[in-house]
Amino acid sequence: MSAAEVRPASPSDAAEIARIQRIAWRAAYTDLLGAEALDGLDLESTWAETIDYPGSAVYLATEGSFTVGYCVAGPAPEDEAATADGSLPDDARATALIASLVVEPRWGRRGHAGRLLATAAKNLRADGLTRGITWVAQSDHATLGFYRRAGWAPDGTVRTLDTGRGTLREVRLTGTLELELTR
Repeated sequence: MSAAEVRPASPSDAAEIARIQRIAWRAAYTDLLGAEALDGLDLESTWAETIDYPGSAVYLATEGSFTVGYCVAGPAPEDEAATADGSLPDDARATALIASLVVEPRWGRRGHAGRLLATAAKNLRADGLTRGITWVAQSDHATLGFYRRAGWAPDGTVRTLDTGRGTLREVRLTGTLELELTR
């Protein structure tokens, strides 16, 4: 295996992030969103804006000269940190949101997701955050298993997204940001 690393993304990385998202979403969501909807997304300009957005960070996983995955993380907005009844937990201001963590399918099972999550967690801890949350499709057993292995678990909060062609049920997972790479 070539050297694997995680680094902060720059605006020049937007096209590569968009490419990875399109591949991953086609594999996971074509039936739910439709190929036309996926093809019509202007992902590159969206990623350029996301990379420059204050308060959150975008990280890239690389292996050798290849960009293989990305992670978006930052402080959780109040509406994301809120409990199912809408109240804020005591640690709401210390809660981070892993908004997205995606590894291109052909690069899976090589530790890239773990490196991305551990790097994001380290930087979030440096900003004083202690707990993380993320949303995962209830049917995405691989991603649910990944977060469970990292010590995260469902907190009982769910949401249903209307895609226009169907619905997507997501569960919220939560866990500590005290994550370290084991190898």
